Amino acid sequence: MNATAAVAAAVVPAAGRGERLGPGAPKALRELGGVPLLVHAVRALARSRAVGLVVVAAPADGVAEVVGLLDSHGLDGKDIRVVAGGATRQESVRLGLAAIPADVEIVLVHDAARPLVPVEVVDAVAAAVRAGAEAVVPAVPLADTVKRVEPNRGGPEPVLDTPDRSTLRAVQTPQGFRRETLAAVHEKALTEEAAGGLPPVTDDAGLVERFGGRVVVVPGHEEAFKVTRPLDLVLAEAVLARRRASDGY
Repeated sequence: MNATAAVAAAVVPAAGRGERLGPGAPKALRELGGVPLLVHAVRALARSRAVGLVVVAAPADGVAEVVGLLDSHGLDGKDIRVVAGGATRQESVRLGLAAIPADVEIVLVHDAARPLVPVEVVDAVAAAVRAGAEAVVPAVPLADTVKRVEPNRGGPEPVLDTPDRSTLRAVQTPQGFRRETLAAVHEKALTEEAAGGLPPVTDDAGLVERFGGRVVVVPGHEEAFKVTRPLDLVLAEAVLARRRASDGY
């Protein structure tokens, strides 16, 4: 892999609304410590020397707003591009991937709703792909016992079994991929959707798994949690306040 190809590009799908945080602005534009989640997420990627380009897939009617937002927060030092995203996360990743130069061989995909991922996690994911893995996810062990149930919306759910917790991991982002692997599975998924096939998966590593690829795990970090509900935002504010007090983050 040549030097240019060894530098990763990152796609940040940020076109969704994130209704679980309540009414208002799209989730990626909600503020954490006075700064939008999206800005925190892009900064986290830009801090990594392994990342040379960040592509943000913004709401189709909000591209200019997101460009202005990133510029106003001093994110013009690295190559940061904003493109129109799609109706689904999967489509937004595909559109972001299309904006990455063809000579880039490592692509990371990062949730805008994970604003506090430490740079060492970004570095570790990129390094694992550079070392030969086709798909890499950061993950942490589960603290809680997990039950598999028979879904019953609104009523008691019968327990089917209790998986061995030692074999389970909670997956985070950024997830890393060989460019050709990610492009191939998204193309297959697009064909499958057009034929009325299986529903979209919840992450890009799931697409790799669906089409027979191999995914490996590297250690994640407890601070790379996803801000999905109001309580997550409270926790993120506490983490950010601690960082700012200790290192001027």
